[in-house]
Amino acid sequence: MAELYGSDAYSPAEIARRIEAVGEAKARMTTLPLALMGVLAGAFIGLGAMLFVLVKSDPTLGFAASAVLGGLVFAMGLFMVVVAGAELFTGNNLIVMAWADGRVSTAQVLRNWGIVCVANFVGAAGLALVVWASGHASLNGGAVGHQVVQIALAKQELPFVTALLRGVLCNVLVCMAVWMAMGGRSVTDKAVAMMLPVMAFVAAGFEHSIANMYLMPLAMLLQHGGLTGDTAITWSGMLGNLLPVILGNVLGGAVLVAGVYHVIYKRQPPN
Repeated sequence: MAELYGSDAYSPAEIARRIEAVGEAKARMTTLPLALMGVLAGAFIGLGAMLFVLVKSDPTLGFAASAVLGGLVFAMGLFMVVVAGAELFTGNNLIVMAWADGRVSTAQVLRNWGIVCVANFVGAAGLALVVWASGHASLNGGAVGHQVVQIALAKQELPFVTALLRGVLCNVLVCMAVWMAMGGRSVTDKAVAMMLPVMAFVAAGFEHSIANMYLMPLAMLLQHGGLTGDTAITWSGMLGNLLPVILGNVLGGAVLVAGVYHVIYKRQPPN
C-alpha cells in the first residue's frame, strides 16, 4: 500500500502502528528522563509562543496577516518537540492508541500525563521568568509586553465552555500535526506536515494549555513589574483557564484523534 501514498511517506495504517509503538515506549519511560523531556517541551512551546507575540505586537500587520504569520512562527515550538525530542502533554494524548489496544495500563497513561503536564509547566513558566528578566518585553517600545498582558487577560476572561471547546479544537489540530509528522521520513517531511495544522489552531485563536503556561505567568510578572500598568491577571484566573483548556485538549487529542483512529485501524491487517 505504501506506493499509493508515495515512497517517502508511511501509510495511515502504518502511522497508526507507529503511534501505538511510540505511545507504549512513552508510557513506560522512567521518571527522570520523562520529567526532563517534559521541561524541555514546555520551554520549546514557550519559545514558539514568544515568537507569536512578537508578530502580534506589530501594529502594521493586519488581523489576518498577523494571525497567519504568528501561527507559522509558533509552529517552531512543536517542530522542536518532534525533531529535537521532548515530551509534550498535548501530543502525548495520542498514547490512548496504545492504551486502547491493551499495550499500556490506565495507570501508566495517567502517570505519563501527570508528570509531563507538571514538567511542561515548569519549563514554560521557567522560560517566562528568564524572558521577563531579559527585558524582552520592552521591545518595540513595550508593545511586546503589552501584547502579552492583553492576550493573557483575554484568556483569563474566557467562559468555561468556550475555553473547553477551544481546547478541544486546538488539540485535534496539534495531534493531527503530530500524526502527520509520524508519516514523514525526513526532517523536511515533518516540518511541512506540522506547519499548516499548527498555523490553523493559532490563527483561529484556539487554546493550547502549554502555551498558556508560558503566556499567563509572563503576563503576571510583567504586571507586577509595572511595565504595562494595572491589570488583573491572577493565579486563580490562570487556573480558571488551564482547567477547562487541559480538559478540552484531552478530549480533542485522546478521543477525537487517538480514539477515532483506533476504531478505524485496530482491526486492519498489516499491509
